[in-house]
Amino acid sequence: MAKMLEKVTAVSKGMNTTGTSHQHTVTIDEPAKLGGTDEGANPLATLLISLAGCENAIANFVAKEIKFDLQGIDFDINGELDPRGMMGEEGIRPYFQKITINAKVKTSESEERVSELQRIVDARCPVYTTMVAADVEMIPNWKKA
Repeated sequence: MAKMLEKVTAVSKGMNTTGTSHQHTVTIDEPAKLGGTDEGANPLATLLISLAGCENAIANFVAKEIKFDLQGIDFDINGELDPRGMMGEEGIRPYFQKITINAKVKTSESEERVSELQRIVDARCPVYTTMVAADVEMIPNWKKA
């Protein structure tokens, strides 16, 4: 398979960034108390939403491959970081230290099959594996809904 290239364009004004990918537009901003206009989710929340979207897409690919009855997934994702790092304090990581993924999988399958799906998805999801490569502690909790 040929390599894939993902391309976006972005225009920024103050804290607000509007990005375009294909025909889709995403606004990323900061709350007013941090100098933004609060017209979109902040960059860190957007990253966690991207993680949910990627896990969902890969889960749908994998479900077809392993003949898994996937009816949907609801995600509740929490990311922990020390904000001193992004504010410039030396020796503090400016990115997440830990991300907890609570996923409720709508399915007729067993908990064992849900665990199998989760293991395969986490191994193949580009956003998840990027976090692992960055030494972010990933805590996946996938359960049958």
